[in-house]
Amino acid sequence: MGSLTFLQKQNPAYWMRQAYNDFKSPYLGMWLFWRPALVINSPEIIKRILVKDSDNFRNRFMSSGKTDPMGSMSILLIKDPAWTSLRRRLTPIFSAAKLKKHYKIVQVKSTDFIQRIKELSAKKIYFNLRTLSADYTTDVIGESAFGMVSESAKTGDSLMRGIAREFMAFNIQRGLSWSSIFFLPEVVDIFRFSFLPKDTLRRLRIIFRSIVEQRGGFDKKIDEPQDLLDALLKIKQEADEDGEEISEDFLLAQASVFLLAGFDTSGSAMSWVLYTLAWHPHCQEKIYEEIIAVKNKHGVQDLDANTLSELVYLNCVIKETLRLFPPMGWLDRVATKDYKIDEKVTIPAGTPVYLNAVATQMDPQYFPDPLVFNPDRFMPENERNITPFTYLPFGEGPRSCIGTRFAFQALKQPIASIILTFKIETLPDTPSPIDVQVENHGLFLMPLDENMKVKFVPRDLE
Repeated sequence: MGSLTFLQKQNPAYWMRQAYNDFKSPYLGMWLFWRPALVINSPEIIKRILVKDSDNFRNRFMSSGKTDPMGSMSILLIKDPAWTSLRRRLTPIFSAAKLKKHYKIVQVKSTDFIQRIKELSAKKIYFNLRTLSADYTTDVIGESAFGMVSESAKTGDSLMRGIAREFMAFNIQRGLSWSSIFFLPEVVDIFRFSFLPKDTLRRLRIIFRSIVEQRGGFDKKIDEPQDLLDALLKIKQEADEDGEEISEDFLLAQASVFLLAGFDTSGSAMSWVLYTLAWHPHCQEKIYEEIIAVKNKHGVQDLDANTLSELVYLNCVIKETLRLFPPMGWLDRVATKDYKIDEKVTIPAGTPVYLNAVATQMDPQYFPDPLVFNPDRFMPENERNITPFTYLPFGEGPRSCIGTRFAFQALKQPIASIILTFKIETLPDTPSPIDVQVENHGLFLMPLDENMKVKFVPRDLE
């Protein structure tokens, strides 16, 4: 599978789905260049790996090397037991109570985002949804993780947005670096590949140091963190008190990954939701009616965190969109010790294991009419009947995505605000959501920009 990314012939997520349908087996073997690997299709075995026997699969296979200390110490790539310690310290940052303190950032950026859509719509400019959405998510995550106020959502450009674009710009060097980190980590040190481009990291370091200095330095006591950056600084202070050393690079690695691994995956998810809703106006109206009902119930004008938490159908729309278009095409783990799957197969220690959730989410056995957009699948009375471990857009178990709550908060506010303000309509000669092309050279299921345009019609002009 690794060669697919080098050759840029097929998105790996599509390969995983094709292999699932071609072989119809609980698991299948493949080659990552010269290394044997195992793809797991069975939800029961996936559950064992992610939860029941997760102690043997704590680490991801993808990894960086000694020549890339920043990448290798990030929450995404760090190895156990360092991962366990880091996860324990970071988890409280993403609790529901703590995220309410970050909600003001989401509200402000959503307001900027809506104003920009109004201005573009008035000029009949039909902007690429992926670009537009990433402008917003860069602002939200950049301000939360780095404490840097930007205006990408309002203007489409900022220093942080430029850094994010630089990070995602594809070239041969980046393709080789990421493919090696994901599929062939043995060569990372040989060729000095890195997860974060050197220039990107240099610019982020300057911003990080500047903001920390503005806040009084690393030693200023933080009692109640107001954003992710405060929380990271508090982690360092608590570690110092416990006699542990946490370096500036360690903190910068986490902030950088929150931003750079989050802005495009969240932006992509939002663009898929908005584009899909354009093709399903009845779903838009159900969301609109739900928002009005909840606002009337509480007698509020603005969408606050409590109001958003009661938007059940909007939750269903986001979940169903992520079923069809999950950002990540697979979940990867590596066996720490030999692991017996059944009487036929034992996974040798060090073997990469890929969990094929991108395929189970499209299996009619688990999701009837899988190509049909049907948010009702995730209504509470229906969701409980979904076979466990067939739907994993954020993973599951100890190493699931730590930012799931943050992502949902950042998505729900602007989507709800857009539905309150506009009707989203399709444009002529645009493909249906399921026919939108995705990046072949990407490691994620990202839409091509030019395929994601819609028309926003202000509701007050109807």
